[in-house]
This record gives sequence, C-alpha cells and structure tokens, in this order.
Amino acid sequence: MPVYPSLTRALAEALVDVLWFIDGSEENQTDQDDAVKVLEGIAHLVTKLSSDQRQELIDLLGEMAEVESHPARREFLAGFPEGFGLLEDAS
Repeated sequence: MPVYPSLTRALAEALVDVLWFIDGSEENQTDQDDAVKVLEGIAHLVTKLSSDQRQELIDLLGEMAEVESHPARREFLAGFPEGFGLLEDAS
C-alpha cells in the first residue's frame, strides 16, 4: 500500500520538506545566497503552473495543513500559497 495517495501528493510533501528545511535553516547550516536562489526558483516555478495545477497544489497544501501536528509547520503550510505566489494571477 503506497504511503501517498498520488504522485502529486508525494511531490508536494517533498517540496514542502525541502522548503521547510531551507526556511528554518540557520546561517551556518546553509549558504543564504543559495537558499534565496532555491526559494526564488520555486516561487518562479509555481508562476508557470496552470490555474488548475495551482488550485490542485493549494488544495493539497490545505489538506496537509489540516493534518499537520507541528504548529509552526502547519503555519508554514497555511502561508505557502501566498508566500510562494500561488495566489497571484490565479483564475
């Protein structure tokens, strides 16, 4: 039995894990210039998603936030759509 119901959910979980790590890293853990490049790259990538793809990701993030037990990570998930540009130009 798969751990995730879909490939999209698995990739969304992986993406959030990476960004959560980068967002929470101290300066001595990651190069800050590299961290900014990754964050900007992801933000740019989501601007290229279709409206339906954006909505699918927003819905997945909402589902993930609902079941997240860690308060700070739940807040990160809830703020992800706005923080990474998913809500911009969404139709």
